[in-house]
Amino acid sequence: MAPSAPTAAASGSARGAASGSHPAYVPVLSNFIGGMWVDARASGTVDVFNPATGKVIAKTPLSTRGDVDAAVAAAKAAFPAWRATPVVERARTMFAFKNRLEEHFEELARIVTTEHGKTLDESRGSVRRGIECVEVACGMPSLMMGSGLEEISRGIDCDVHRQPLGVFAAIAPFNFPAMVPLWFLPTAVATGNTFVLKPSELVPLSQKRIFELLETCVPPGVVNVVNGGVDVVNGFCEHPDVRGVSFVGSTPVARHVYRTGTNAGKRVQALGGAKNFIVVMPDANMDKSIGIVSESCYGCAGERCLAGSIVVTVGKSHGDVRERLVAAAKSIKVGDGADAGVSMGPVIRESARQRVISYIEKGLAEGAELLLDGRGHTVKGREKGFFLGPTVFDKVNPKSSIGREEIFGPVLSIMNVPDLPAALELLHAHPQANATSIFTSSGKAAREFAMHAPPAMVGVNIGVAAPMSFFPFGGSKESFFGDVKAHGRDGVIFYTEQKVVIERWF
Repeated sequence: MAPSAPTAAASGSARGAASGSHPAYVPVLSNFIGGMWVDARASGTVDVFNPATGKVIAKTPLSTRGDVDAAVAAAKAAFPAWRATPVVERARTMFAFKNRLEEHFEELARIVTTEHGKTLDESRGSVRRGIECVEVACGMPSLMMGSGLEEISRGIDCDVHRQPLGVFAAIAPFNFPAMVPLWFLPTAVATGNTFVLKPSELVPLSQKRIFELLETCVPPGVVNVVNGGVDVVNGFCEHPDVRGVSFVGSTPVARHVYRTGTNAGKRVQALGGAKNFIVVMPDANMDKSIGIVSESCYGCAGERCLAGSIVVTVGKSHGDVRERLVAAAKSIKVGDGADAGVSMGPVIRESARQRVISYIEKGLAEGAELLLDGRGHTVKGREKGFFLGPTVFDKVNPKSSIGREEIFGPVLSIMNVPDLPAALELLHAHPQANATSIFTSSGKAAREFAMHAPPAMVGVNIGVAAPMSFFPFGGSKESFFGDVKAHGRDGVIFYTEQKVVIERWF
């Protein structure tokens, strides 16, 4: 049955809930299908919290396969006319979209902080990265250009064109609610496809607002939103009219999405979990490096797939790095991300907080040395918020739970190895390989590391090895399932088919 909240109220819920203008009213969000905000045929709802206060600010409907069918049908119906729209005109819609995002930049950042908990500066950075992906899509007339050669044989010419495929779907994670959907949507739409998004049910408000801005830029049905959980995920992966699926989330779900989608004959790019190693060489510039390393580990409360999780100290660097990292962690101000001066916000849910606490307890049980304990951290005036303090472990066994499993929280583990080859062995032994970084003053060490480290994203004196929007994004091993990475030219390849036309005229 449809939720009891009226469609009109639900469609405007993102701004009211995020701003706190209707504290007594908890809205149920709507789906956006065929250019209209409509009630979901939901099986239930999921609470959306402000993680800093613990208050429920909205409810996400758990849409059904019927909602998926309606959205895909709308996107399929819109595809022929959108595909026939000249690419320069499609690019102009992205220019209009970018302008709208710029006009509402601060509003979007504050919504992200409200629904996710990260600091305003972190939210602003993520919204900016999303806008940069829209900027790349504005250049689609150049990015979609094919190639050709005349006289491949007598009187015969050959050309290669890139053509859109149809309906694409994306399944977004909770940790970057505004940015990650924009890795996919602008490229899919500007190349001439139509699009259906499932935002994370935990943080749907920023995408609600983004689609309110986008709906005036493109024709009805070109972009659609279906809120929900596992039924929507499986609906996208199995629907016969969905040509491809993009996913970001944990490794187990990424594997499921990849297997289910490819088994149904779809293109799939599934970005999974991570256990990112940061290697600190003895010749690193410690004064400049430690703050960057600390921010990598504790930025966004550790809830990002590129977060540094394990710091590998090489040789005699160990003692100095250990002391400096503990001091840096102690200097972090934890609090409501909307407040000035706060450098780390809460985690997304109480269940996430308890999960991180359980890993800290596992670390102690497994014999790691706890240098700084973030359990029990509270924030005055925000006692119901989902807060943890920074945690630091030393002498972590790479085969232990905290040395091997993705914690996705503000927990830093330190390991010591004698040399760079031993550090590389740690990376090769781990099943995930999303990103890694090395801090060094040696060009030789940096070159060797970049050449032999297994992750597909490598930083040299960079704490978060996140490629810009015009480069490919994605890991390797069990951190990525698929053939073509996200955004940049890889995105254009994923969302288009190459057609070879061979011509002879008599």
